[in-house]
Amino acid sequence: MRTIEDGVFLGVDVGSVSTNLVVMGAEGRILHQIYLRTEGNPIASVQKAFREVAPDFDELKVLGVGVTGSGRQLIGAILGADVIKNEITAHGVAALRAEPQVRTVLEIGGQDSKIILINHGVAVDFGMNTVCAAGTGSFLDQQAHRLNLSIAEFGDIALRAKNPVRIAGRCSVFAESDMIHKQQMGHSLEDIVAGLCEALVRNYLNNVGKGKEIIPPILFQGGVAANAGIKKAFEKELGLEVVVPEYYATMGAWGVALLAQEEKAEYGNSGFRGFQLGEEKIGVDSFECVDCPNRCEVITVRINERPVSGWGGRCGKWQRINAEATG
Repeated sequence: MRTIEDGVFLGVDVGSVSTNLVVMGAEGRILHQIYLRTEGNPIASVQKAFREVAPDFDELKVLGVGVTGSGRQLIGAILGADVIKNEITAHGVAALRAEPQVRTVLEIGGQDSKIILINHGVAVDFGMNTVCAAGTGSFLDQQAHRLNLSIAEFGDIALRAKNPVRIAGRCSVFAESDMIHKQQMGHSLEDIVAGLCEALVRNYLNNVGKGKEIIPPILFQGGVAANAGIKKAFEKELGLEVVVPEYYATMGAWGVALLAQEEKAEYGNSGFRGFQLGEEKIGVDSFECVDCPNRCEVITVRINERPVSGWGGRCGKWQRINAEATG
């Protein structure tokens, strides 16, 4: 059992593809990190992460909890989060902690991609791609599956390429068709895989990074940063060194834990509901309110059948009712 007198901060990043949890000491050092597949069920994935960390940390004082990612509102309500922030802010804060001189952050997740431009420690511009899958990790996952490769093998094979083929990367459908054509022409697996990596990078730079000046130091974050082939493709296309930080896969979670620490003075004691959440019955109900013509979709979160939070109504009625039930 660890003994950390000053307590810990938790950071949770809930995305469409992965769920990440970071336990951070009061000095900002990561004590434990978890990277899990969300598998379409963010609540279950967060509970699984809590069950994993509970044996080592459930006796420690939790000083603050931060949540980010596409599922941040839902998971924040369940956890009793003290800070809920968007992914751009969380990734930017973590990048600055990992490399105080960072100027550009490249982040590729499972379903979206981001670029953050930083100047003198402040994010001055950003871009996101949430439309085309050809610039995301899900695209690589699909193509790796087609080639009967694990995603871990994918990057290593790309590094062995001698003459990467050019594959149309502006659309995931066209890219797959082009890849099949190159296979039928007899190109090697290594050259095709490297070509796919370069196609993803071109798509990213043409869409997410379009019109933006990419200045070093450059950090590459997100789960896709584990792919050495993508890192090499970025360096080839940019002509610059690209650095993968130690905690590349959980930077969003680390960043929001750092933000929870920074804002501690504002919220005081943490509202965290406890590590036992990993074992409790958590459910979400939704219904259409018919009390007025707005027909709002109301969401209610329940822990062990007790409502703890709710939102969705324009008038605030159901938020008040849920607050009264919680109180």
